[in-house]
Amino acid sequence: MELNEDVVADVRKRLRRAQGQVGGLIQMIDEGRECRDVIIQLAAVSRALDRAGFRLIASGLEQCVSDDSEQGAADREQLEKLFLTLA
Repeated sequence: MELNEDVVADVRKRLRRAQGQVGGLIQMIDEGRECRDVIIQLAAVSRALDRAGFRLIASGLEQCVSDDSEQGAADREQLEKLFLTLA
């Protein structure tokens, strides 16, 4: 399955944002910041990663729905498993 360039760019942007948030989390822990603040940032990173994954899966689903071949059915099964992994 090939991904649309716009999807790849969007996912890359989301992952870079999450990467920056992880760096910020490490710094917060090193500085001894409040647990509450660290947990809030950790939740934000988790959401950013989830959204990147969902974006990839949504793009794959879109391609598979338009493919009625036997391979398309197999791809849909794989995407369903991936979706459930993130859920």
